[in-house]
Amino acid sequence: MKEPGKSYQGESGFPLILQNSHRYFFYFASLLLLINTYDAVLAFLPSGGGFRVGIGSLLLLAMVSSLWLYSLSCHACRHIFGGRLKHFSKHPVQYWFWTQVSKLNGRHMEFAWVSLLLVMIADFYILSVAADWIPDVALIEVGTN
Repeated sequence: MKEPGKSYQGESGFPLILQNSHRYFFYFASLLLLINTYDAVLAFLPSGGGFRVGIGSLLLLAMVSSLWLYSLSCHACRHIFGGRLKHFSKHPVQYWFWTQVSKLNGRHMEFAWVSLLLVMIADFYILSVAADWIPDVALIEVGTN
C-alpha cells in the first residue's frame, strides 16, 4: 500500500479538520442534555409537592434516555474516553469506560432514529397538553394537592 504524500496533514488539514469540530458540538450537546435531564426529573415533581408519574413524565424520561444513549454512542465520546491513550494497560478505568462506550457505538444510528422519534412524540404530547387538547394522565400520584 502506498503511503500518503508529503502534503498529507491528517486531521489537521481540510476537510478532515471538520471532524474535530464534531467533538465541540458533542460538548455543547451534552450541556443541553443535562438541562433536558433536569427537566425530566422535574416532570416527576409537581409544583404542589409530592411525586407524580404521568404519561408526559414517562415520555420525557424515555426521550432523555434515548438522547443519552445516542450521545454516549458517538465516536466523539469514544475519543474523550480513550482516543488519545497509547497504552490502555496503564489506564484500566479509562479503558473500561472506553470499552463500554465502544459497545454502544455500533448502535449509534439506531439510537439516532429512536431518539428522533421519541423527541417528536414527546414534543407533540407536551404541545397537546399545554394547548389543553388532552389531559396528562396520571398513573401514580403521591402527596400531590
